[in-house]
Amino acid sequence: MGEHQEVKAFIIDDEFQSRNFLVKMLQQYFPEICLAGQASTVKEGLQGIKKHRPNIVFLDIQMKGETGFDLLNSLPEINFSLIFTTAFDNYAIKAFRFNAIDYLLKPIVTDELIEAVNKVKQRGISSQSASKIQVEQLYEDMKNPKKIHDKIAIPTGEGFMVVPVNEIVYCHADSNYTKFYLIDKKCILSSYTLKQYDEILTAQSFFRAHRSYLINLVHVKMYRRGEGGEIVMSNGHEIELARTHKDEFLHLLNVR
Repeated sequence: MGEHQEVKAFIIDDEFQSRNFLVKMLQQYFPEICLAGQASTVKEGLQGIKKHRPNIVFLDIQMKGETGFDLLNSLPEINFSLIFTTAFDNYAIKAFRFNAIDYLLKPIVTDELIEAVNKVKQRGISSQSASKIQVEQLYEDMKNPKKIHDKIAIPTGEGFMVVPVNEIVYCHADSNYTKFYLIDKKCILSSYTLKQYDEILTAQSFFRAHRSYLINLVHVKMYRRGEGGEIVMSNGHEIELARTHKDEFLHLLNVR
């Protein structure tokens, strides 16, 4: 991104208070971002995007009988960074994270807004944050909230990688990042924390073996007894089992 390129944001939300809050926070914390405009309906939103060609779009999901998906389906492509704003629940959060799509939960918290915009800036304003395929998958996931996912989109520095869940051997916390170790010996560094992955993967045969490790139970090869013990994974890596998690782990494996 060139130093002198103007960064334009556009807000689409049917609630005046939500739009107003976003405007104030952007002005206060990101004065370099120019607010190109606002819209309260899908039609106005489409006109605004066409006219202003924004770099970042804040898009509400539910708008008086319409949805943000209606707007995205009407666009030939998504050529901006997209941040959804939503009042949805945990199932929706799971869907966003599985598809590596940026979102803000309403009521929007200032720190979370700052974090979301900084994430977009780090990626490069000109690079889109979501593809049409990701958005279509998100829509399907939100219609079927209890779905078991067979693939996960992992956000990386360059974009995102789609990985079959059963190919993940384990995840390792690396400061505010997460390292994914896959069956083909590949390692992917994700910009989400291990806590965020713990929240969405534990329902899918994953187990928090230790503060720093989230393992795929499908890939457990052997358990060595000890105070907590050690778990040998299918790729040969040995992972310490926290003593406080030992009983739950043995119960999950039906070992007494």
